[in-house]
This record gives sequence, structure tokens and C-alpha cells, in this order.
Amino acid sequence: MFPRSGQILSLLVSAGLGLGAAGCDSLSGFVKSATSDERTASVPARRGAPRLQSGDKIKLVVFGEDKISGDYEIDQNGRFSAPLVGPVHAAGMTKRELEQAVAARLRDSQILRNPVVTIDVASFRPFYVLGEVEKPGEYTYRNGLNVMSAVAVAGGYTYRASKSKVMVQRAGEKAFTEYALSPDIQIHPGDLISVPERYF
Repeated sequence: MFPRSGQILSLLVSAGLGLGAAGCDSLSGFVKSATSDERTASVPARRGAPRLQSGDKIKLVVFGEDKISGDYEIDQNGRFSAPLVGPVHAAGMTKRELEQAVAARLRDSQILRNPVVTIDVASFRPFYVLGEVEKPGEYTYRNGLNVMSAVAVAGGYTYRASKSKVMVQRAGEKAFTEYALSPDIQIHPGDLISVPERYF
């Protein structure tokens, strides 16, 4: 059973406050600086479309097959299951890759000879903003989000906020990566953004 979103947010906020109170030195074991390759990978044109993960909800349409078509949620094992299709691993795939996987399953099972499959994302996992922003919390993801627009969604910076760097923990990673603040830093579903305090 998944924890409630309120419980998740409470834990994240507590962790963020604890890190802030401990000071910069205590973050050294949890933060790495972005390499030049990682900075390049943050440019939207290079990172590509968000990849599906557990918690994402998809809309599957198989042309002419109402029994298969419908809305499905990717479970904690990274799979979803549809009638006649069975369980399909979806985590880590793009929409296009998942369309191909479902079509292949239908062909290989001889259910359909030439299946026409379309997948859209009904809703992504939220992203989280902590630290020196006016309204830290959980927010609905939308396509094209970058780190600066994410901060704006969270109410903007506090007067103590650093406006030269930001820390991002990508979904599935264990550590934050520190970036120079830039609109080229793209945000994906499940990302955790932490705006540090500036030091005078």
C-alpha cells in the first residue's frame, strides 16, 4: 500500500528542514556537483520526453478494441495489466516505447494481426519543492517544466534564498545534484528540488 500524499509531503518537508538546520557541511554526503555532461543532459532538447515510472497513470487506446482500451496506473513493480494483454513492464519507457511493447504483445499472442496502439499520459507523479521558497510542497507536474518555473509555482524565493544555485534529486537517485541556476535545468515527474539558503 502506498503512503498518503500528505505523509510523503510531511516526511519530505521534515527532511528538508533537517538538512537546512544542520548547515552546509552536513549536506556534503548527500550533494554532488553537476559534471559538464550532466549540465548538458539537463537541456530539454537533450533529455527528451519524460519516462514513465510507478505512480503514473496512462490512457491506453487499441483501435477497435474497447475491452482492452482504458485508463491504467503503473504499479509499484513498474507494470500495468490490461485485459487480453496481461502484465506489461512500463517503468523506464517513453510513451512510444510502451506503444511498441503493447503492440508486440498483441501480435505475438495472435490476438490482433496489426494492432494500432496509442498511449497518452493521464497524469504524472508530482514533483516536490523544498527549502527557501514561499510555499514548499507537492505540485502537479506539467510538460516543459524547468527549475525556475518550478520555483515560481512554489511561490518564488524567500529573501534568504540563493539565486545562483539549486539542488535537484532526480526520481530514483539517492543524492542531490547541485546545479548553477538556469532555465535549462529541466524538471521531471518525481523530482525533488531544494533551494538552499544564501550565505552573506
